[in-house]
Amino acid sequence: MRTLAPIVEREVRVRNRHFLILDVLILSLLPALALSLRLDGWSWWPRYASGLALFTALSLVIKLAAIYSFDLYTRYWPCATMDDLVQIVIAVAVSTVVTAALCTMTHPTLAIYGAALPRSVPLIDGLLTLIAVGGLRSSARILACRNHRRIEQALGQRARPEQGRRVLVMGAGEAGRLIVREMFTNPQLRLEPVGFVDDDPNKLGTRIHGLPVLGTREDIPALVREHGVQQVIIAMPRAPGTVVRRVRAICEGAGVTARTIPGLYEILSGRVKVSQIRDVTIEDLLRREPVVIDQAEVDAYLRETTVLVTGAGGSIGSELCRQIAAHSPQRLILLGHGEHSIFTIQMELRQAFPALTLHSVIADVRDEARLNRVMDTYRPTVVFHAAAHKHVPLMEANVAEAITNNVLGTKRLIQAAERCEVRRFVLISTDKAVNPVSVMGACKRIGEMLVQEAARRNGSIFVAVRFGNVLGSRGSVVDVFRRQITAGGPLTVTHPEMRRYFMTIPEAVQLVLQAAALGQGGEIFVLDMGEPVRIVDLARDLIELSGLIPGCEVGITFCGARPGEKMCEELFSQEENCTPTRHSKILVVRRAPAIAGEKLQQAIRELEWLVERAGEDILRAKLQEIVPEYRPMETVREGALQAGLSETVLRYRPAGPRALSTLQALPRHLSSPRLHDRLPSLGAER
Repeated sequence: MRTLAPIVEREVRVRNRHFLILDVLILSLLPALALSLRLDGWSWWPRYASGLALFTALSLVIKLAAIYSFDLYTRYWPCATMDDLVQIVIAVAVSTVVTAALCTMTHPTLAIYGAALPRSVPLIDGLLTLIAVGGLRSSARILACRNHRRIEQALGQRARPEQGRRVLVMGAGEAGRLIVREMFTNPQLRLEPVGFVDDDPNKLGTRIHGLPVLGTREDIPALVREHGVQQVIIAMPRAPGTVVRRVRAICEGAGVTARTIPGLYEILSGRVKVSQIRDVTIEDLLRREPVVIDQAEVDAYLRETTVLVTGAGGSIGSELCRQIAAHSPQRLILLGHGEHSIFTIQMELRQAFPALTLHSVIADVRDEARLNRVMDTYRPTVVFHAAAHKHVPLMEANVAEAITNNVLGTKRLIQAAERCEVRRFVLISTDKAVNPVSVMGACKRIGEMLVQEAARRNGSIFVAVRFGNVLGSRGSVVDVFRRQITAGGPLTVTHPEMRRYFMTIPEAVQLVLQAAALGQGGEIFVLDMGEPVRIVDLARDLIELSGLIPGCEVGITFCGARPGEKMCEELFSQEENCTPTRHSKILVVRRAPAIAGEKLQQAIRELEWLVERAGEDILRAKLQEIVPEYRPMETVREGALQAGLSETVLRYRPAGPRALSTLQALPRHLSSPRLHDRLPSLGAER
């Protein structure tokens, strides 16, 4: 900024008292100049000296009084507007009329004493006064603008070419000009305007603030390619929603982001609650203050340790890796099934933490032999298990996949961790595991049971953490809503009363890290997420924070609950004992599993056997045997038989006799002894 000092120092800072002094000096000379112009020379001095002196004194008093009366000495002239110039014209006109009237009335008397001036002198003096007073004040505005442009250019040469994103402004009106001036004067925005786009044909080819009007909205794709535009700002606060949506669609097709600005009247009226240019942040949708954890406790067990994260390329897994890396572990192992996501987080971490030792492993948690080799190679002391299938409707249609990944994968990872004597193991669970009505929720509940069983068996810190819905995670409702808003709507909501607990990705990850510090073994931790939020309210918030009007510019429609969805999730069941921890926003749940020990292991072996041989109805029935509180949406509540898989399983009849026929069709030498022995009972019930 040192090189800008001379430019700033050259700025003219003229106060109104300076204008008063200049007015007195200049206005005192104007009558003599007017008389010289009238008589075409200066030979008038001996004849009109006394009359000129009298006229000068009279006109000076009248002019200063008029200027003062119109508040021209209380204005800030470097920011003069057309209204200010109009006030100057009126003030000078009034003073000229008054002066001319007095001169006309006193002319006969003054003529007797030889002091009368030509009658046209007051009019010529008035024109000169207008030029002098208006020009003097306009010069302050002109000099301020010139100095402002020099500062803009100096700032622009330092900031915009190096860091600025190239921006195209849609709308060459007042809002567009305001935005461009803000970009010029605030290099910290890192925005470099390349030109305007406007549908008004009269503006095409003109220049505004030195920037050309390059074309209409239909020219945006070509202009993006030609000028390397990275972002389009829609500066049309009064444009109808159809126009804004059309521009957004064009920008999306051109591969650039589009951001809108509201009108100042909307901001002042409170209709818009965001700043003039801003992306919607996830925290805006949370409706509570984000939870913060004790970083010192987390640092104590992560520093200089070997940490393994499964599902490291996912939304939660990648944020886990970022926050773990900040605690300087000895090594961080990124394990995931998708090579692209693992490559992406690996590159990000290497750039942000160049001193961190990273190892990327492409593996499936269902591959037992591969997991054992990874554990033997890296010998982690802390494991965070974030790999899972999480989409409820998809898992309802792919039951076997949900079981193999979320149940069997968790089981094999726990076994590999125990074999390598992992000290801390954290399973990422979900609030859908509480009184589950979905396959995904039931599988996650079994995962919690496996973790509790492992903690009881080995005495290590094996814990689970229940999340609510994570805002901004891959495939979350916010992502869906954003895409629908970009497309112009409508936003699809399942039910007007459907509610969910919400948390941000950083909150979710902080809960995981804190849970590992708080855990003693076998606990299930839950974040206090406040009150559940209606999905429809979340949709309205997102529309409003995007600068649009719900129900007017973007609609909301209801499509009905999908398979496996509750109206409202629960954080813990009535059977669970929930107590606070030393962290005010984290609760711990302790509950004995319905089955444990060898019975649980046998049930998991039977589930694994059925995955390869039975249909989805039988798999659901087996899940219900392991998790008695699992109540699929299709459950038929009838009296249970005295004999059978269990009372709960026999109440489950998703498709009439189809489950029974599928089970009976299994060959005896392939069917589970426990299941096969109950076939007669099932037949009797039928």
